[in-house]
Amino acid sequence: MEGQHCNHSMQGVQLLGPGNVQLATLQRPEVKAGEVLLRVLAAGLCQTDVHIRSAADSRTPDGTTLGHEIAGEVIELGAGVTQWRRGDRVVVHPCWSCGVCAACLAGRQNACRRTGSRLSPPPTPGVTRNGGMAEYVCAPASALMSIGELDPEVAATLTDAALTPYHAIRTCAEQLYPGSTTVIIGVGGLGNLAAQILRATSATKIVAIDTSSEALDAARPWLDVAMQPSDTDLIDRVMSLTEGCGADVVLDFVGNDATLKLDATLVCRAGAIRVVGLSGGTYPFVARSSNNPLPRGVTMMCPYGGTYGDLAAVIALAQSGAIKPLITRFALHDALNAFDALQAGRIRGRAVLIP
Repeated sequence: MEGQHCNHSMQGVQLLGPGNVQLATLQRPEVKAGEVLLRVLAAGLCQTDVHIRSAADSRTPDGTTLGHEIAGEVIELGAGVTQWRRGDRVVVHPCWSCGVCAACLAGRQNACRRTGSRLSPPPTPGVTRNGGMAEYVCAPASALMSIGELDPEVAATLTDAALTPYHAIRTCAEQLYPGSTTVIIGVGGLGNLAAQILRATSATKIVAIDTSSEALDAARPWLDVAMQPSDTDLIDRVMSLTEGCGADVVLDFVGNDATLKLDATLVCRAGAIRVVGLSGGTYPFVARSSNNPLPRGVTMMCPYGGTYGDLAAVIALAQSGAIKPLITRFALHDALNAFDALQAGRIRGRAVLIP
C-alpha cells in the first residue's frame, strides 16, 4: 500500500514566496515509515497563517503547504505504524516532538529539545512542514489523537485555538483560585475559547477587553464583565472589581505595545501575565523595585502551543460540550477569500477550510 498515491495530484494552499499565498495543484504526499496519510476533513485558519502570508522574513520555507490545525481520516499507514487503523478520525498535534528527549519524557512535548536550535520550536505542519490546507497530508503517527464522533470542523480548531489558551491558562493555575479575577485582552478566535475554558475549568471572575463590540457579544455568555479599550473608566473598573489590587491573571491575545502596557497596569502583585498574541509589541523589564510599573512577583511569559496532554484535555472538554468553538466555514477552493476576511476582521470565532 505504501506510496500508492504518490502519482496523484491534489489542491492545496501554498506559500509561493513572501506575501504570495495561492491555491495550487500539488503532488499528493507519499507516506513514509512512522507516518500516516490523512484525508483532510477540516483545516483551521488563524492569524499565524495571515502573518505567514504577509511576512517578508517568515521562517516558513517557500513552497510550504499551509495549515497547522488539522482534522482528518486515516487512509494509509506507513511502515511500522500499528497504533492506528484506516478510517480512524483524528487531529494532528502541531508540535512534532521527538518523544525521547528529557522534555518530551517529562510531558513537555511543546518544549522538545531536539529541534536543532535553542530558539527553534519543534517541527510544525503548515509552518516548517507541509500542512493540512489541502486534500491530503502526511503526519507522524505519534502526533495524532483520536476525536471519535466529534465534529472534525470543531476538532481541527482545538489543535491551536483551544490548545494554546488552555496551555497558557494551565501555566498560571495557582492564580485561578475562587475569588480571583482574570482579564482577557482580545476575544477573537483564541480569546473567545480562553473565556470558555476559564468558565469550564475555574471559578475565576472573567473580564474581557476588545475593540470589537461584536467579539465581546460573541463571548458574553462566558464573561462577567465586557469592556472596550476606549472606556475612560476601564482601569478604575478593574481596580474596583479587585478591591484595588488588580487582576490575578492577564491573558493578552493581541501582544502589541499598547496591550503590553495595559497588561502591566492591570496585573496585581504576584499575578501572571501571559502574552499569546503575535503583534510584535515590546515591554521594558526593569530590575529594581522603585519606579517599576510591574508589581513585585509578577510572572510574564510567552507560552507556546501546548502539550499532548493539553490537547487531550481540550478534546475532552469539547466532547462533553463544555467548550464550543465558533466556526465560520469556507470551501478549500475559497481559501484566499477566507484569508482576506480574517485579515479584515470579518471572522467571528475561527475560520475552517473544508476540502
